[in-house]
Amino acid sequence: MNNQEMAARDLSVIWHPCTQMKDHEFLPMVPIRRGEGVYLEDFEGKRYIDAISSWWVNLFGHAHPYINAKIVEQLGTLEHVILAGFTHEQVIRLSERLVRLAPQGLTRCFYADNGSSAVEVALKMSFHYHLNNGEHRSVFLSLRNSYHGETIGALSVGDVGLYKETYAPLLIRSRQVSVPRDQSEAAALDAVADLERCLASDAHEIAALILEPLVQGAGGMHMYHPRYLIEARRLCSTYGVHLIADEIMTGFGRTGSMFACDQAGIAPDFMTLSKGLTGGYLPLSVVMTTDAVYEAFYCDYALGKAFLHSHSYTGNALACAAANATLDLFESKGILKSNQQLSQCIAQGLKRFEGLVQVKEVRQCGMIAAVELADYSSKARIGLQVYRYGLDHGVLLRPLGNVIYFMPPYIMTEEQIETMIEVAYAAISALEPVAV
Repeated sequence: MNNQEMAARDLSVIWHPCTQMKDHEFLPMVPIRRGEGVYLEDFEGKRYIDAISSWWVNLFGHAHPYINAKIVEQLGTLEHVILAGFTHEQVIRLSERLVRLAPQGLTRCFYADNGSSAVEVALKMSFHYHLNNGEHRSVFLSLRNSYHGETIGALSVGDVGLYKETYAPLLIRSRQVSVPRDQSEAAALDAVADLERCLASDAHEIAALILEPLVQGAGGMHMYHPRYLIEARRLCSTYGVHLIADEIMTGFGRTGSMFACDQAGIAPDFMTLSKGLTGGYLPLSVVMTTDAVYEAFYCDYALGKAFLHSHSYTGNALACAAANATLDLFESKGILKSNQQLSQCIAQGLKRFEGLVQVKEVRQCGMIAAVELADYSSKARIGLQVYRYGLDHGVLLRPLGNVIYFMPPYIMTEEQIETMIEVAYAAISALEPVAV
């Protein structure tokens, strides 16, 4: 079976996510036969460096032998059991480890199966917590340009029009406040002033502020200073509003620390985790929260205060085994320290882009880097040109509009990083410059 045959079979039956399917009239579908390390390999033997960790999930490369072995080991014991009234070793061990790793005070773990679902859980918990305490707070705050998922609640608190505008009549109430315009501390303080004005007037109806700490992913890898997190935590505490840290993308070492919140020294009331949680192997997410939130729901059913939310695969044993194996690698390999060296290598490579007329801005936060292109009239098409060039030259680059970003697996070598950077540089420098 070759690439063309596999692509034809695919296109006859599959509707792909975040894809304009009509693009595949000219853009080739890429069937992948296997993955190994940082590489994906198609059905004709061509290999591609996975520079985006397959949508930001794959921390330690594809088919990692240790994670493979731990999943196989678990498969021979228990594949799944209902988590209502039952439990198992993998989910207990994972929860204990997450509580030790997370910011202080996050002591309870509630499981779901993907990032959007985790955000839904956190929103519902926050609203219900206030209700259990005699307050009806049905408005949520988020930052402009934010993205938190595509289920109805998660979509409601996001602010990327591409995803949200069509479904506006279906969405729950939310308000957006300013996001810091750049990574400077001054920009953070300017945005904090807007947040304070909003809370001072309307905190009584606001359940929570939800934000992506330090880096807004689908919002074009926009980055900001940790000072904003410090001040947002202070203001939320002052006004009795929950702080939800959406660490679905930023968690597990992406920003340079285990969690982005660590760089501000703050603890949110809720933290959502997914993506890298299982090393990119299996769907799993978790909402971490405090004893104070947990205790607000600890009651008899008759009181109507219990938190009733579930899905069939909650706390799946195989997914938890993958997550525990992923945490084992963090503990045994000194990953955060080795990532510092890789981040420096990426930073060095990014300097090449700063002089290009095709480039508007270059930014980085740990193992996340972005090259924002100049204001081309058709951002999507410009991004597709870079994407196509990358595929032709063995690197998977999947731009966000006119933002070319790098979020590679942590097992990248410096040579592979240089190749990734070189291909992106060649693709961008070949674009026709924007007329000034």
